[in-house]
Amino acid sequence: MTPEELKKLENNLWQTADTLRANSDLKSSEYSTPVLGLIFLRFADNKYSQFEDAINREYKKLKGSRREKPLSEIAIEKCGFFLSKNARYEYLLNLPEEEDIARAIKDAMVSIEEYKPELKGILPQDEYFRLVRKPEYRVIPKQLLKNFADIPREATGDMFGQIYEYFLGKFALAEGQGGGEFFTPRSVVRLMVEIIEPHHGTVFDPACGSGGMFVQSAHFVEQRTKSKKADTSLFVYGQEKTLETVKLAKMNIAVNGLRGDIRQSNTYYEDPHDSFDRFDYVLANPPFNVDDVNLGKVEQDRRFNTYGIPRNKTKTKKKGEDTCPNGNYLWINLFATSLKKKNGRAALVMANSASDARHSEADIRRNLIENNLIYGMLTLPSNMFYTVTLPATLWFFDKAKADDRILFIDARNIFTQIDRAHRKFSEEQVQNIAVISRLHKGNRESYVELVHSYFQNGFSRLKENGSSIKDVSKKVTGFLAEYKVKNIPDFSPVIDSAKTLMEAFQKYEKNYSAGNIDKSNKEQIKLAQQVKPFFESLHQLLKTVDKEVRHIEKDASADSAFNKKDLKVLKTELEELHREVKETEYFFAHINWLQDRFPDARYDDVTGLCKLATIDEVKEQDYSLNPGRYVGVVIEEDGKTEEEFIAEIVGLNDDLEVLNKEARKLEAVIGNNIAQIAGEE
Repeated sequence: MTPEELKKLENNLWQTADTLRANSDLKSSEYSTPVLGLIFLRFADNKYSQFEDAINREYKKLKGSRREKPLSEIAIEKCGFFLSKNARYEYLLNLPEEEDIARAIKDAMVSIEEYKPELKGILPQDEYFRLVRKPEYRVIPKQLLKNFADIPREATGDMFGQIYEYFLGKFALAEGQGGGEFFTPRSVVRLMVEIIEPHHGTVFDPACGSGGMFVQSAHFVEQRTKSKKADTSLFVYGQEKTLETVKLAKMNIAVNGLRGDIRQSNTYYEDPHDSFDRFDYVLANPPFNVDDVNLGKVEQDRRFNTYGIPRNKTKTKKKGEDTCPNGNYLWINLFATSLKKKNGRAALVMANSASDARHSEADIRRNLIENNLIYGMLTLPSNMFYTVTLPATLWFFDKAKADDRILFIDARNIFTQIDRAHRKFSEEQVQNIAVISRLHKGNRESYVELVHSYFQNGFSRLKENGSSIKDVSKKVTGFLAEYKVKNIPDFSPVIDSAKTLMEAFQKYEKNYSAGNIDKSNKEQIKLAQQVKPFFESLHQLLKTVDKEVRHIEKDASADSAFNKKDLKVLKTELEELHREVKETEYFFAHINWLQDRFPDARYDDVTGLCKLATIDEVKEQDYSLNPGRYVGVVIEEDGKTEEEFIAEIVGLNDDLEVLNKEARKLEAVIGNNIAQIAGEE
């Protein structure tokens, strides 16, 4: 979904919550259940529509032959589930209001479960009757259906996790933070998946929540399928303590076409999937710092004791009542022991404190390191989680490591600000971080392919926005000439340079060969070196134009012939051009970021970003797994010359003068109005 579509959906969710708050007896923590049922229907209908033509063609093709199959059987083969007429979203949406819509929604859910037994008892049904207990509330189900009718048909992704997270964030924060449980941002999950690359086999999440880890794994497989022929079948296994969240996860994997087995269980004391040495991949964000796990119930469990049990320094309770200091290292043990012996890989979110934890936990960490299980550690930026600001670190395990070094990445300064309180990784930032790991593994081709994709996107934008530069240049030069500006900026060198760059890109793209890594990398560096001065000259030109326009605006009040309307139009077009230039430069900035750090398309330690540390280096740090201890710190300058800095300050001062002049005018008007009201004039 686009940011605009997502914002609209969130507005609809807020409106839905208002409807439920005013017209039902549901508690705020219960709003998500009926809403998620309808979201499931909308997404199931969207997905079914994508396969509907193929399903009908196959049905007609086989009808009357010995291979004839029921429509439902063909649908399940192609889509994973079957929607009868009464389960289609448009059917429910178009029912007249006098119909028993709550009953119709339940019948739709029952119909889906009939053909998808693994959803039996999972989809909400009787909850819709709770919405219509009073005659005046009969319109609520219809209104809820309308609220989600315009979710785009092409929308995909972990929408259930996102919506559930939204409801928790807005209406049930206490529930969302209970026991240290935090819902993992999609960009963080995306990064975890991109680093461990779960392209086939079994994926295990012992604290699976809404199933977001599984959905992102499926997306990774979809991308891999497009470019490579390989076994890309996944089967997911999940455990979750809360029944409602188990239902949510089952809906999520069903609508995303995943095969899996999600069980309700308390992972500390139950092992329904017999997890020891079983899985190809483990992905999880377990609850942090749980301090009431019964020691006696876990210390004999090989899932938790293989590398040592976390114990308090002294016994504080009676025999059988002792607890672990906290559950962090129980989870860390579990991830290590759940992986297959030869080639299992894992990624998990963990509290920063675990990287340097002392006493018995330090002993466990040393055992993991000396058994060469730790592949890498990555520090996340703060404010990445929806409901908390708790800092966290990603741990990566790999039982098929090529050497005994550990990859440390400090990503605290890599983020995109969403609003004042929240951050995320952009897709490009996810790929830039993930490619560090791939370079470390010797996969130079992925680096060259990534840079190539940025060139394609950047030059596509440049081609689109080239005409804007020409259009605005004509208006700017005409406007400045009208007001007799002596030194009118000349746009022609920039326009010619853009044309030359496009020709250089076409030549590069023609010669581009992913098979010759060194040649491709050298050509990419050469092209990037041509791009850089183009944007430098373009920015300098726009600064000059902005400065001249500010001077004209500053003197506008003294010029009776001044056309304020023309100036307003010009300023609007200049602002749009600045935006387009920024969008165009975006992808080239990522190219520069990569080439500045890894110019030879090979892994190298980068101060402040990444470090491959040997076991001896880790021993010197007392077996700490805190990336900050290894990568170092770099002080980055803004790259401005003294002249550019002074020019920027002068420009800002000119803006301030214009604003101050307007403020004084407003102050005089307000003072005069107050005097008139007070009868002083």
